Amino acid sequence: MKTRSTSLQYLLKRILLAVVVSFSVVSSMAWSAEKPSFRLAWSIYVGWVPWDYGNSAGIIEKWADKYGIDIEVVQVNDYIESINQYTAGAFDATVMTNMDALTIPAASGVDSTALIVGDFSNGNDGIILKTDHALADIKGQRVNLVELSVSHYLLARALESVDMTERDITVVNTADADLVSAFATEDVTAVTTWNPLLAEIEKMPASHKVFDSSQIPGEIIDLLVVNSDTLAQHPELGKALTGAWYEIMSQMQQDDEQGLNALEFMAASSGTDLAGYQAQLASTKMFYQPSEAVSFTESETLKDTMGKVAEFSFKHGLLGDGAPDAGFIGIETPSGVYGDSANVQLRFNPEFMAMAANGEL
Repeated sequence: MKTRSTSLQYLLKRILLAVVVSFSVVSSMAWSAEKPSFRLAWSIYVGWVPWDYGNSAGIIEKWADKYGIDIEVVQVNDYIESINQYTAGAFDATVMTNMDALTIPAASGVDSTALIVGDFSNGNDGIILKTDHALADIKGQRVNLVELSVSHYLLARALESVDMTERDITVVNTADADLVSAFATEDVTAVTTWNPLLAEIEKMPASHKVFDSSQIPGEIIDLLVVNSDTLAQHPELGKALTGAWYEIMSQMQQDDEQGLNALEFMAASSGTDLAGYQAQLASTKMFYQPSEAVSFTESETLKDTMGKVAEFSFKHGLLGDGAPDAGFIGIETPSGVYGDSANVQLRFNPEFMAMAANGEL
């Protein structure tokens, strides 16, 4: 039989338990409300669809949870538009090439950091001529490409290799979606583009690839770029993204069902089959190991490459109307700054990749 004393003790315990539970719920809600949230944009390319897989497989969410943040992953079909949105502040991180990182956000005054150096094109970009078999035959031809893109840069570098300049050809600005159909017409005899479009055009009658990015290795680099101010305020974002990326890279290399499923997902995300995606990977130098990416980023070659990119960009007016020379925008690399050290707007920082390499994430 309960006494008034035991009943009172029981009641007090129930009240205390209710208070503790209520406090825990309120604290949890408050913590959730304060949880930093970030947005990452990606677009279709062999070296960028792994982000889609990582999102679908829960890898990005796992690493975000580890560091107490939320990361929303968004596909933007128009690649340049994704960079424009990042530049405008709609995204905290976005995939892009080294040239586009310089000529869009950096040239717009948005200080940006190449957080992950994922790969470089090693044949994924190329020049195709109709009937002609040699690059020198391009002289006097109209070349269809996406003007002021990495394709344009590739063309300029290719022309240098045969002692020609853009004055020896005529650039015809063509949307990437129209390049395959354009090459099928009689009027178009030369195109410069990237995979998977390049592979489609190569299959067409009388097509001959006369130059590709394997001949300028390490110059067309694929990056994950993060707003530098955001990264400085929230290094946990850099840790989560880098940790997730290298877990994805690890799964891609697994010779088992999980590895196969990862590649098949990425192939479907790219709009191709497994064989087609593997062919694209074959012409891409993927840095599966973070140590490889760190070594590439720390090499003096990177600074020289960015100098070439800056020269091309300045020549074509991509550094802004007020740019007096190719060094107007400072580009920070581990081997030094190319350009104006007082106006650094693009940074190659291997810190987080090094943490991954050392097992510190």
